[in-house]
Amino acid sequence: MQEKSIPFSIKHWSNDDKPREKLVHKGRSILTDAELIAILIGSGSRNESAVELAKRILASVNNNLNELGKLTIKQLMQFKGIGEAKAVTIAAALEMGRRRRGETAQKITKITSSNCVFELLQPFMGELPHEEFWIVYLNNANKVVHSALLSKGGITGTLVDVRLVLKRALELGAVGLILAHNHPSGTLIPSEADKQVTRKLQVAAEALDIKVLDHVIITQQDYFSFADNVML
Repeated sequence: MQEKSIPFSIKHWSNDDKPREKLVHKGRSILTDAELIAILIGSGSRNESAVELAKRILASVNNNLNELGKLTIKQLMQFKGIGEAKAVTIAAALEMGRRRRGETAQKITKITSSNCVFELLQPFMGELPHEEFWIVYLNNANKVVHSALLSKGGITGTLVDVRLVLKRALELGAVGLILAHNHPSGTLIPSEADKQVTRKLQVAAEALDIKVLDHVIITQQDYFSFADNVML
C-alpha cells in the first residue's frame, strides 16, 4: 500500500521560500497574500502548512481581502487549524489595514471630483453590512469643513432629518453639500428612495442658498455619482 504523502513543512523549505525570511530579505511587496496571512497564522498543522491553510481561507472568499475582512472571529474559526488566537490575529491585521486607508482618506481636504468622495468615505462605509447615510459639508472653495454620519439602517425620507442637515450646514458656514450612502448589496443603481431623498434635500437647501453638489452611492469597490450621470 502506498504511504499517504504529507505536505512538506515550511521549516524544511529553503530560506528563499519561507514567508518570514522572504519578507526580511526581499521586502513585503514580494510576498503573496497567502504568504502574508501565513505569517499571521504562524503555523499550520501536521497535514497542512500555514501557506496552504492561508490559501484555503483565501479561496473561500474568492481571494478577495476585502471579503476576508468581513469574516467574523467565529467564521474564521470554522477553518480547521484556526483557533481563536489565530482568528483574532487575522481580524486585527485586516482592521489595521482598513484604518490605515481611513487615515489616508482623511488627508483629502478638497473635493474636485466624485472619485474624491469615494476615496474619502469608502473606508468608512464600503464594507458595512448595513446602509449608512453621510453628509459632506463644503465651503465655497469646495474644501471639506466637516463630514458626518446622518443615519443608519436604510434610506427613506423619514430617516433623513433635513432640518438637522441644514442646521449643521449653517453652523459650519457650508455652502455646498454632498450626500453619500452605501449599498451593501453591491448594486450601483439608485433606488426611487435614493432619488426622492436627493430631491428633498436639494429643494430644502436651495431655499438657504446651499447647493447639493452630488449624491454618491458607494460599494466595496466602485461608486455611482448623481452629478456625473446628470441626475441633479
